Amino acid sequence: MKTQLNQTKNDLPEPTRRMVINLLNQNLADALDLQLQAKQAHWNVKGASFFSLHELFDKVADELDGFADEIAERAVALGGVAQGTVRVAAKNSRLSEYPLDISAGSNHVEALSNALSVFGKYVRAAIDSATKAGDADTADLFTEVSRGIDKLLWFVEAHAQR
Repeated sequence: MKTQLNQTKNDLPEPTRRMVINLLNQNLADALDLQLQAKQAHWNVKGASFFSLHELFDKVADELDGFADEIAERAVALGGVAQGTVRVAAKNSRLSEYPLDISAGSNHVEALSNALSVFGKYVRAAIDSATKAGDADTADLFTEVSRGIDKLLWFVEAHAQR
């Protein structure tokens, strides 16, 4: 599918912008899926650590909402269209399906930390792709997202430590 481009005076070459917009939209789908996975954990966590995990998972979802917003806005700033509907995200996300049959805090910690880890790997690959394409600004955006994901992963994994 050809990426739609809107008029912009952005001086990145059109082929670069098209490639980067596709990269941004792929990671937007992943980020939106991950955000809803964090909400799934937030809504359904049970157990002795309920309150702390309930709040943590909500914080994770909020942070992911911010990352998704930055990713989407960058795609539009480059003349593209942010493809951020739930249906598009569900169709295009590379993340594994979040288990719907879990409730124990430890199971949510495991599932969400796995998803954060996978998304972090994809975002680091996006840094390299944007850099190779010659778009330092998008690479910088993905670097910021990567740092944030690593921090969220640390917060979630801390609950699995003994």
